[in-house]
Amino acid sequence: MKFGGTSVEDASAMSKVASIVHTALKRSVEEGSPAPMVIISACAGITNKLFELSKLAAAGKESEALKIFGIIRDHHLKIIENLVTDPTRKSLVTEKIIKLLSELDQLVRAVIYLGELTPRLEDAFASFGELLSSTVLGEALNQNGIFTEWLDARHLLKTDSNFGKAVPLWPLVEKQIQEKVYPLLKRGTVVLSQGYIGSTEQGKTTTLGRGGSDYSAAIFGAALGVDAIQIWTDVDGVLTTDPRVVAGARRLKVMTFSEAAELAYFGAKVLHPSTIRPAIQKNIPVYVLNSKRPESEGTRISNEVDSHEGTVKSIACKKGQTMINLTTTSMLGEYGFLYKVSEIFAEYETPIDMISTSEVSISVTIGITTNLDLIIERLKKIADVSIDRGVAIVCVVGDSIRKSPGIASRVFSSLPSINVKMISQGASEINIGFVVDEKDADTAVRLLHDEFFSAIRENAIFA
Repeated sequence: MKFGGTSVEDASAMSKVASIVHTALKRSVEEGSPAPMVIISACAGITNKLFELSKLAAAGKESEALKIFGIIRDHHLKIIENLVTDPTRKSLVTEKIIKLLSELDQLVRAVIYLGELTPRLEDAFASFGELLSSTVLGEALNQNGIFTEWLDARHLLKTDSNFGKAVPLWPLVEKQIQEKVYPLLKRGTVVLSQGYIGSTEQGKTTTLGRGGSDYSAAIFGAALGVDAIQIWTDVDGVLTTDPRVVAGARRLKVMTFSEAAELAYFGAKVLHPSTIRPAIQKNIPVYVLNSKRPESEGTRISNEVDSHEGTVKSIACKKGQTMINLTTTSMLGEYGFLYKVSEIFAEYETPIDMISTSEVSISVTIGITTNLDLIIERLKKIADVSIDRGVAIVCVVGDSIRKSPGIASRVFSSLPSINVKMISQGASEINIGFVVDEKDADTAVRLLHDEFFSAIRENAIFA
């Protein structure tokens, strides 16, 4: 059971988490199955505060850094005040939080002194969000009669030393999980640990990248061989589109891993794309659930989903893209040009999100523009280059829609007033993607949602 930042954002949210875990534990006792493992994120907004804190410290802005430090401290102490009622437990957990804050304070002062911020130090800063939130929640669970063992994820999730985006060392992770976690779960003890963070074999703190708490849950779930991975968030499941754009977005009851991965990659905020990989390997269903409304059935994501060929299931949108257009007659009848292009992007560690080609041109979109000027400089040596900034990818996802006559026609005929700059369909059977100006993205999503979902009634797929 993984609970995201909004699920543990304050005392009220943590109380709801305790209730959800209590229900799950009761069910496991009735079924004679192991207790659940609980993974949590930092409280909503705290990880951003920690990154801000680290940068202020590196810049030598001590007074501003200490102000952010105070916000982080006060937030967690306020949760304890409102959540933990037993005086002994309140004193104990406050002492633990003060100790963690003291370690964070020492880190702040060390970086102020050094005047620099390495990826390793940045990971050390980021780890405090999960350590603080899980320490508070552990006391809340025990206070509610849920016998809970708090374990440091850095002792369980061993990774390489790629700070900021560490890769799990699977044999070591599985060994730690089987030796330290499974025996506790088997005897009915809830194990509480942190998402997002791990450590190298030498004990240096690492992180899995932003949004990595979902990935942590999938890693632990795969290592345990669980029956299900639950991702608890603040929406009822995977929706037909972003509810902030379309108020009438519908809940999907089921979808495949491939569909979920496409949506996650192309902008859906519910799942981290890496979550899917360990689950697919062990064929473990993933449930996306709402901690604010635990009675909602959520969305089940699995390979074992009935085929609904030709059904559009969701519309995703990925803003903040840059489109790069390459034109050259050197492509005519020649081989290796696309390789040269992709080699340049690889050299500057810049992933291509979408690509479309013709006889004499290639268009690509990227979301990471850190090395854009260097990339353009290199590309100009092999082609004429133009750039469209401020574009968005809109992606229509569904089961075998590439094989379904009429879907593409419905997609583009529903957008008569919107200029489509680029289209990509052939690479996947389950999505049609295209690029529009960012200012037109929300309108495109609303028009598409109206086209495909306005008349749909509740059925096996949609709630």
